[in-house]
Amino acid sequence: MKVTVNRKAHFNAAHRLHNPEWGSDRNEEVFGKCNNPNYHGHNYELVVSVTGEIDKETGYVIDIKELKNLIKEEVEEPFDHKNLNLDTKEFKDLNPTAENIAVVIWNKLRDKLKSELALKVTLYETPRNFVEYCGD
Repeated sequence: MKVTVNRKAHFNAAHRLHNPEWGSDRNEEVFGKCNNPNYHGHNYELVVSVTGEIDKETGYVIDIKELKNLIKEEVEEPFDHKNLNLDTKEFKDLNPTAENIAVVIWNKLRDKLKSELALKVTLYETPRNFVEYCGD
Protein backbone atom coordinates (compact mmCIF):
# COMPACT_ATOMS: atom_id res chain seq x y z
CA MET A 1 0.00 0.00 0.00
CA LYS A 2 1.51 3.34 -1.08
CA VAL A 3 0.90 6.51 0.90
CA THR A 4 1.98 10.10 0.23
CA VAL A 5 3.46 12.20 3.03
CA ASN A 6 3.47 15.98 2.51
CA ARG A 7 5.54 18.64 4.24
CA LYS A 8 5.00 22.37 3.76
CA ALA A 9 7.81 24.90 4.00
CA HIS A 10 8.31 28.58 3.30
CA PHE A 11 11.11 30.81 2.11
CA ASN A 12 11.48 34.38 0.90
CA ALA A 13 13.75 35.15 -2.01
CA ALA A 14 14.45 37.82 -4.60
CA HIS A 15 15.20 37.20 -8.25
CA ARG A 16 15.29 38.70 -11.70
CA LEU A 17 14.08 36.84 -14.76
CA HIS A 18 16.56 37.69 -17.48
CA ASN A 19 18.12 36.02 -20.49
CA PRO A 20 21.61 37.51 -21.00
CA GLU A 21 21.56 36.46 -24.66
CA TRP A 22 18.65 38.82 -25.36
CA GLY A 23 18.57 42.59 -25.51
CA SER A 24 16.69 44.68 -22.96
CA ASP A 25 13.61 45.06 -25.23
CA ARG A 26 13.19 41.31 -25.65
CA ASN A 27 13.73 40.65 -21.91
CA GLU A 28 11.14 43.33 -21.07
CA GLU A 29 8.71 41.89 -23.62
CA VAL A 30 8.98 38.32 -22.31
CA PHE A 31 9.50 38.85 -18.57
CA GLY A 32 7.84 42.24 -17.98
CA LYS A 33 8.11 43.48 -14.38
CA CYS A 34 9.95 40.29 -13.44
CA ASN A 35 12.91 41.62 -15.45
CA ASN A 36 13.40 44.57 -13.08
CA PRO A 37 17.18 45.19 -12.91
CA ASN A 38 16.77 45.89 -9.18
CA TYR A 39 15.15 42.47 -8.68
CA HIS A 40 11.86 41.64 -6.95
CA GLY A 41 10.84 39.10 -4.33
CA HIS A 42 8.35 36.39 -3.49
CA ASN A 43 7.13 34.61 -0.39
CA TYR A 44 7.47 31.09 -1.75
CA GLU A 45 5.38 28.26 -0.34
CA LEU A 46 6.77 24.79 -0.90
CA VAL A 47 5.04 21.43 -0.60
CA VAL A 48 7.28 18.38 -0.73
CA SER A 49 5.41 15.11 -1.31
CA VAL A 50 7.04 11.73 -0.72
CA THR A 51 5.23 8.56 -1.79
CA GLY A 52 6.13 5.03 -0.83
CA GLU A 53 5.27 1.89 1.06
CA ILE A 54 4.59 2.12 4.77
CA ASP A 55 7.44 0.62 6.76
CA LYS A 56 6.11 -2.29 8.83
CA GLU A 57 8.36 -1.51 11.80
CA THR A 58 7.90 2.27 12.06
CA GLY A 59 4.55 2.81 10.37
CA TYR A 60 6.18 5.64 8.38
CA VAL A 61 6.73 6.19 4.68
CA ILE A 62 9.42 8.64 5.80
CA ASP A 63 10.13 10.10 9.21
CA ILE A 64 8.59 13.59 8.94
CA LYS A 65 11.37 14.99 11.15
CA GLU A 66 13.94 13.76 8.64
CA LEU A 67 11.96 15.33 5.79
CA LYS A 68 11.65 18.60 7.73
CA ASN A 69 15.41 18.69 8.37
CA LEU A 70 16.20 17.81 4.76
CA ILE A 71 14.04 20.68 3.46
CA LYS A 72 15.62 23.05 5.97
CA GLU A 73 19.17 22.07 4.97
CA GLU A 74 18.67 21.83 1.21
CA VAL A 75 16.12 24.60 0.55
CA GLU A 76 15.41 26.98 3.40
CA GLU A 77 18.97 27.62 4.56
CA PRO A 78 20.48 28.14 1.09
CA PHE A 79 17.55 30.13 -0.44
CA ASP A 80 15.70 31.96 2.36
CA HIS A 81 16.26 35.74 2.36
CA LYS A 82 18.64 35.44 -0.59
CA ASN A 83 18.84 36.96 -4.03
CA LEU A 84 18.71 33.79 -6.10
CA ASN A 85 20.61 35.36 -9.02
CA LEU A 86 23.43 36.77 -6.90
CA ASP A 87 23.67 34.68 -3.74
CA THR A 88 23.22 31.07 -4.90
CA LYS A 89 25.40 28.81 -7.02
CA GLU A 90 22.35 27.00 -8.41
CA PHE A 91 21.09 30.08 -10.27
CA LYS A 92 24.39 31.67 -11.24
CA ASP A 93 23.78 30.59 -14.85
CA LEU A 94 20.16 29.41 -14.63
CA ASN A 95 17.17 31.74 -14.95
CA PRO A 96 15.34 31.45 -11.58
CA THR A 97 11.84 30.93 -12.92
CA ALA A 98 9.40 29.05 -10.71
CA GLU A 99 9.84 26.07 -13.03
CA ASN A 100 13.62 26.06 -12.67
CA ILE A 101 13.46 26.62 -8.91
CA ALA A 102 11.15 23.61 -8.53
CA VAL A 103 13.47 21.39 -10.60
CA VAL A 104 16.53 22.52 -8.62
CA ILE A 105 14.74 21.77 -5.33
CA TRP A 106 13.61 18.37 -6.62
CA ASN A 107 17.16 17.47 -7.65
CA LYS A 108 18.60 18.55 -4.31
CA LEU A 109 16.04 16.47 -2.38
CA ARG A 110 15.99 13.48 -4.74
CA ASP A 111 19.65 12.75 -4.09
CA LYS A 112 18.99 12.51 -0.34
CA LEU A 113 15.97 10.15 -0.43
CA LYS A 114 15.82 6.39 -0.77
CA SER A 115 15.45 5.39 -4.42
CA GLU A 116 12.19 3.53 -3.79
CA LEU A 117 10.47 6.75 -2.67
CA ALA A 118 8.71 8.92 -5.25
CA LEU A 119 9.13 12.69 -4.93
CA LYS A 120 6.99 15.61 -6.06
CA VAL A 121 7.76 19.28 -5.46
CA THR A 122 5.00 21.90 -5.61
CA LEU A 123 6.21 25.49 -5.49
CA TYR A 124 3.83 28.42 -5.04
CA GLU A 125 5.33 31.67 -6.27
CA THR A 126 2.05 33.41 -5.44
CA PRO A 127 -1.21 31.99 -4.09
CA ARG A 128 -2.45 31.72 -7.70
CA ASN A 129 0.77 30.79 -9.53
CA PHE A 130 2.41 27.47 -8.78
CA VAL A 131 4.35 24.72 -10.49
CA GLU A 132 4.81 21.01 -9.83
CA TYR A 133 7.71 18.76 -10.71
CA CYS A 134 8.04 15.03 -10.11
CA GLY A 135 11.02 14.08 -12.25
CA ASP A 136 11.43 13.12 -15.87
